[in-house]
Amino acid sequence: MATASLQSVEQALAALLEGVGVLPSETIPCSDAEGRVLAEPVRATLDVPPADNSAMDGYALASRDAGGPLLVSQRIPAGQAPTPLAPGTCARIFTGSEIPEGADCVAIQENVEVDGDRVRIPPTASGQNVRRCGLDVTAGDELLAAGTRLGAAALGLLAGQGLTQVEVVRRPRVALLLTGDEIVEPGTPLARGQIYNSNGPMLATLIRRFGGELVREIKVADDFQTTLARLEDAASVADVIVTTGGVSVGEEDHVKPAIERLGELSLWRLAMRPGKPLALGTIERTRVVGLPGNPVSSYVGAWLYLRALLGELQGCPALRELPRIPAEAQFAARAQGRRHYMRANLTLEDGRLVAHAHPEQSSAVLTSCAATNAFAVIPADSEISLGDRVECLWLEA
Repeated sequence: MATASLQSVEQALAALLEGVGVLPSETIPCSDAEGRVLAEPVRATLDVPPADNSAMDGYALASRDAGGPLLVSQRIPAGQAPTPLAPGTCARIFTGSEIPEGADCVAIQENVEVDGDRVRIPPTASGQNVRRCGLDVTAGDELLAAGTRLGAAALGLLAGQGLTQVEVVRRPRVALLLTGDEIVEPGTPLARGQIYNSNGPMLATLIRRFGGELVREIKVADDFQTTLARLEDAASVADVIVTTGGVSVGEEDHVKPAIERLGELSLWRLAMRPGKPLALGTIERTRVVGLPGNPVSSYVGAWLYLRALLGELQGCPALRELPRIPAEAQFAARAQGRRHYMRANLTLEDGRLVAHAHPEQSSAVLTSCAATNAFAVIPADSEISLGDRVECLWLEA
């Protein structure tokens, strides 16, 4: 059993998302909409394709005329409107060209014998090699649902309807506060006791990947008044504040009392590894997510909590929950007292999806995050043996 004083990941997620609503919408050019989330459903106004067209280069004809020599009465390049097909003839046609009235099939050119202006076409069934009008999209149908995150194919569908603008949810504005006098920026010589800022670039990248707009990235000195001022500034411009470190009870941990001065804060001790400590709070209408200062714990926490929060703010179900994929464990592991989120790689081997755990699972080893694409979830007080089924969270944006 997990330690009684530890809360579950599910409890923390429920507390984090309680009362969170979807942000307002805005209209933007489709050319700028990659990765954005639809605020309203989009309905098709056009059939795609707009008319029956050819799936092959070949000859369009009435199926009843197949089998004998036919005069080629017209040539129909793609993009050119055809004329009705003269009875007893065929039309030279190309992939994507509109089927002429009077034709109901297309014979592919490889099966056709050409003799001057006549061709001999083998038996061809009605509808063969014809893409019907509306095969892809039918006018009036819902093209894309609200909450859809726009990727390449979705943007292609919008373009296929002739749309140049789309209504999307405003990006969540996120302020990132990095605490610790020992943190220095890359490019600066290190003094004894100092470390480079790895959390900043890592979390900034994840914030953008999860659909957020980074409006502040601030290094905060270990000073109460400075911390208070930085939090006030961040709350004035952001929907979400993300902090790293500074929420413990040490003399130099000023984030906790500063948030409590400005708003409300709850500290969570979670039955998970890595990333047991989590801080959740509010400053007026701004949500605060306090991640551990440890980069591995911060990375895991961002995927589990920050991604879910930004997904909720955008009304995007695909961002609220990571895909859960069962795989065959290519490792052995035991989790005592806390659920373990092991960094692992999912690969397809001989038709089986397998999970390879990174050889070093210490929370001090950030390479375990850089080299993997999933978390293998080991339930608390359980043991996984080689070949067992293990549930994995696939790390996709």
